[in-house]
Amino acid sequence: MKIEVFVDSMMQENTYIYYDENTLEAVIIDPALCLEKELEFIKEKSLKVKYIIVTHSHADHIADVQELKKITGAKVVANKDEREMLLDAKKNLSSDFYTNAIEFDADIYVSEGDELKLGENVFTFIDTPGHTTGGMCIVHGNEVFTGDTLFLGSIGRTDLYGGDYEKMLKSLKKLSKLDGNMIIYPGHGPSSTIAKEKKNNYYMKLVN
Repeated sequence: MKIEVFVDSMMQENTYIYYDENTLEAVIIDPALCLEKELEFIKEKSLKVKYIIVTHSHADHIADVQELKKITGAKVVANKDEREMLLDAKKNLSSDFYTNAIEFDADIYVSEGDELKLGENVFTFIDTPGHTTGGMCIVHGNEVFTGDTLFLGSIGRTDLYGGDYEKMLKSLKKLSKLDGNMIIYPGHGPSSTIAKEKKNNYYMKLVN
């Protein structure tokens, strides 16, 4: 599978379009504030978007979800513990950042160990609360999309609604047990690997 990344200019958030070159089936992860570019790329590659997956429900990760769902017919996937925030514009911060409040229900709610199939590709989920109550990471092969749990050299903040520093450390402990060669694709900033973060990231060092 191939990855295309779009970075929004407002929050520097990473939107990932992850697609199978053979079947042209795709998932979009955390789409926000890059709608025109996302749609242009989908059209250019003739992609069939099957799922829109959100690692968590903060406004800068969900802003394009409803429009993309309307246009592509994709099903929205989120962690079962994130529903409260998806349905509350104040808690997901969209009422603070945008003129239009964002509130919607996911089509599929998942939890740790659940699988989502895209043709022959299988995505699995890891519950990683700490940044939000229902934050999660998405694993496919040797790659893990970490949302705002783990960044290159840092982690997501824990002082917003649903945040919990102790839970964050437990989530980082989970991630530290993954294969060191796994590539991480975070919600903000450049990619890294689990091994690099265990070696260089202060917070990952705390849990090793």
